[in-house]
Amino acid sequence: MNIKVIGVGKLKEKYFKDGIAEYRKRLDKFAKVQIVEVADEKAPESLSEAEMAHVKEVEGERILAKIKDKEWVIALAIEGKQRASEVFAKELEDLGTYGHSDITFVIGGSLGLSPAVMKRADDTLSFGKLTMPHQLMRLVLMEQIYRAFMIQIGSPYHK
Repeated sequence: MNIKVIGVGKLKEKYFKDGIAEYRKRLDKFAKVQIVEVADEKAPESLSEAEMAHVKEVEGERILAKIKDKEWVIALAIEGKQRASEVFAKELEDLGTYGHSDITFVIGGSLGLSPAVMKRADDTLSFGKLTMPHQLMRLVLMEQIYRAFMIQIGSPYHK
């Protein structure tokens, strides 16, 4: 299985980088994992609705440029589908079984994802109504992907 995580913005914090590197290393025996960072659009603190839409559109174009046609895209969004870890594990397993071995997760910037990215997504995923920094979300996602594989093999890691 090939897993790609596309995230807006560059990770600067060493503790996030270290955590993600640890889960990438653990995932090596299950999947080829690729982390792709796209530049965030610079914007002032207070934006009009039109300016926010523009920022999301530009970031969305950068994201879409990194997605191939054959990839199964899962967009992370607060309004996405929530599911238990066991359900997520089964869905990942089923995707691989039924011919979707290239899975791409997309994490937007601070304003979220553009309508174009949401339209391209084959599925959505939410880790709840809480707002998290997109840098932290990358680490949480990597842990949940690892957890999914541990559930699939019946590892006690999930307990």
